[in-house]
Amino acid sequence: MAGGSTAMAVALLAFLAVAALRCAPAAAELPRLEHPAKNDGSLSLLVVGDWGRRGTHNQSRVADQMGRVGEKLNIDFVISTGDNFYDNGLKGVHDRAFEESFTDIYTAQSLQKPWYLVLGNHDYRGDVLAQLSPVLRKIDNRFICMRSFIVNAEIVDFFFVDTSPFQLKYWTHPGKDHYDWRGVAPRGKYIANLLKDLDKAMKQSTARWKIVVGHHTMRSVSEHGDTKELLKLLLPVLKDNSVDFYINGHDHCLEHISSRDSPIQYFTSGGGSKAWRGVFHKNKDKVRFFYDGQGFMSLQLNQDKAQFIFYDVSGNILYQWSSSKTNHLQPSTYATEEE
Repeated sequence: MAGGSTAMAVALLAFLAVAALRCAPAAAELPRLEHPAKNDGSLSLLVVGDWGRRGTHNQSRVADQMGRVGEKLNIDFVISTGDNFYDNGLKGVHDRAFEESFTDIYTAQSLQKPWYLVLGNHDYRGDVLAQLSPVLRKIDNRFICMRSFIVNAEIVDFFFVDTSPFQLKYWTHPGKDHYDWRGVAPRGKYIANLLKDLDKAMKQSTARWKIVVGHHTMRSVSEHGDTKELLKLLLPVLKDNSVDFYINGHDHCLEHISSRDSPIQYFTSGGGSKAWRGVFHKNKDKVRFFYDGQGFMSLQLNQDKAQFIFYDVSGNILYQWSSSKTNHLQPSTYATEEE
């Protein structure tokens, strides 16, 4: 009976997501989904990125540990930071890779909750419209993927941002890769509209916490490093609107960075499958934590505290850090840090 209730709840949220897509005006406002917090006002979730490899490269092991942690924390939903299907996205809505990399992998009961997903650069190398299609929600109603959108969970607004179009090299020097820019081109107009809509939505937000989720790194010491286009175009919007955290994937690692130029905290959760790149580029930012292997992240929130925990492929806690807000009128004060 409980399983049926969960399935109905997920189906309802999926329906609302489709409705939001159909009703949202183009280049006017971002689709907005409502996800209630727990009765006590708190929220628990998992974050994983760069995972879709049909269970290989330890994807299945990470999924198993996600299920265990998800049950322990009684999570409300899962966030994916993109690169959901390797190497070149989905071929169409009936591509078996969808089930073989998602449905058949994340089978734990605790993971039968809504999954909110952004697109990564590898997703753009396939049929993007297929990954955005409501058809996939009929196959697995957990899967809620859009380009850019908002999830309001009462105490927090999550702003999901489509970061691949920002990367100029994907347009000018794609090499042998093909990017599906349907619904995006021309680049300049798309980015300008997105930034305008994002700024408007952030200014209207009354949530206690503001968190931005994108695929690409903004600050990173791993293979891809900082993304200069995001620092130039997106970061000013985040700073201007007092965003608390930026969460991303793209680099196949786990990391927490405190930037030298703003109070925004940067978290990379891109260890969902293939990792161990063996790359570390030291920069001027404060690297609080870096792990080059597979794993995932949890986030627990209430009105006054946000707690982040990184786990490895065996479910071991690698690092935890928390941020507290003393009152509604003051900025964040970083309370504790533990490795």
